[in-house]
Amino acid sequence: MKTVNHWIGGKTVEGASGNYGPVTDPATGEVTTQVALASAEEVDAAVQVAKEAFQTWGQSSLAARTKVLFAYRALLDANRDAIAELITAEHGKVHSDALGEVARGLEIVELACGITTQLKGELSTSVSNRVDVSAIRQPIGVVAGITPFNFPAMVPMWMFPLAVACGNTFILKPSEKDPSASVKLAQLATEAGLPAGVLNVVHGDKVAVDALLAHPDIAAVSFVGSTPIARHIHTTASANGKRVQALGGAKNHMLVLPDADLDAAADAAVSAAYGSAGERCMAISAVVAVGSIADTLVEKIRERAEKIKIGPGNDPTSEMGPLITAAHRDKVASYVKGAADQGADVVLDGTGYTVDGFENGHWIGLSLLDNVKTDSDAYRDEIFGPVLCVLRTETYEEGVALINASPFGNGTAIFTRDGGAARRFQLEIQAGMVGVNVPIPVPVGYHSFGGWKDSLFGDLHIYGNDGIHFYTRGKVVTTRWPDPSDAPAGVDLGFPRNH
Repeated sequence: MKTVNHWIGGKTVEGASGNYGPVTDPATGEVTTQVALASAEEVDAAVQVAKEAFQTWGQSSLAARTKVLFAYRALLDANRDAIAELITAEHGKVHSDALGEVARGLEIVELACGITTQLKGELSTSVSNRVDVSAIRQPIGVVAGITPFNFPAMVPMWMFPLAVACGNTFILKPSEKDPSASVKLAQLATEAGLPAGVLNVVHGDKVAVDALLAHPDIAAVSFVGSTPIARHIHTTASANGKRVQALGGAKNHMLVLPDADLDAAADAAVSAAYGSAGERCMAISAVVAVGSIADTLVEKIRERAEKIKIGPGNDPTSEMGPLITAAHRDKVASYVKGAADQGADVVLDGTGYTVDGFENGHWIGLSLLDNVKTDSDAYRDEIFGPVLCVLRTETYEEGVALINASPFGNGTAIFTRDGGAARRFQLEIQAGMVGVNVPIPVPVGYHSFGGWKDSLFGDLHIYGNDGIHFYTRGKVVTTRWPDPSDAPAGVDLGFPRNH
């Protein structure tokens, strides 16, 4: 059986703990690979390699760093299909979706290529007699990223390109469910000229995560995953003196007003709810229909959802693939099976779905639940599967109040032709990312990604300017150079004079 090992110091390092995790092809249900799971000692060895590499990389010139990043960007572009194939084989998403993931990750690599302008400091001259003040940003050291299974290439690329561009070295702990894409990313970085030890990949489970959170030589931790784990990451790493950005779960809403283009809204709802089998933290999982349009909107969504072709990710005709594991598939199905008992109308029931010739795959069909109540499990929990809930309100104000009552505040959208209503929504809604007639408002690479409330723990969002600030720290330097004609000033115990 194939084994996925660690990538440390620019080379493959075999696992030494003796512990391995299974990697499954979600379309067949077969275990195709095993992944080495690191012990705390192996994590420490990787951190020491990264710590040593930082001594040189942290002092390297911006020109040297960006030269590597430009070469890396070219290699990623040339290997898009190969990376996407690894994602499909281990995650299950269709090839076109996997390619889109790689493309969005490339946006952050491109931002990192232009890091020279982002790291420019500030200078104020002559703030006092021959006194200048400058502000600069410097790297913070060895940083870690802990990433989820749903985007095994994109989310790591949200982190390490900016981190290394800023002069840090990086330890990536990807999901053990689909680890191969991360190793491929690291191998290509080495091929592009990234020095050994700057980017390392250590596979593992909770043992490896806890070792990273407690390690004294890790300066910062980035995380994307569920809210309970994000809260744990933030609490634990902060208690160990690290800066933390921990992005948690979501329950993203789409508010549809009576004046909206209902065909466009239905298209958007289906795309945003069922794309990548709903395994997106930015998936629309709740549509809030306002007024009399609810029946029509639900019917339009149903008509479109029934036409989605589900099949293996490597089949070009497939529009949606399987879920990551059988256990996750069963958990998603449980929400649909229990929905009617909690007052919902099950318009589409995707449970029990199979694909001919792939009966052992982790399949589930598309589910659509109408008249969902806010106290039901299907609404309160992040299902992370192809289940769309429809809630009904009579007014815009009731819809906004419903959305703002959610403990999550990741992303939300409004569909309307009314510019005034859209403007109100942008200002009144309590979420970090807002779409106006855009169902999945994931920001482009030079704006930052992050939510509010239980969707983010930490002060800074990921990538964009926030990402650059997270991976650097500021320093202010006040300088006075005496003129050759100056006489000694003598001792003065008062405040320095700025005027």
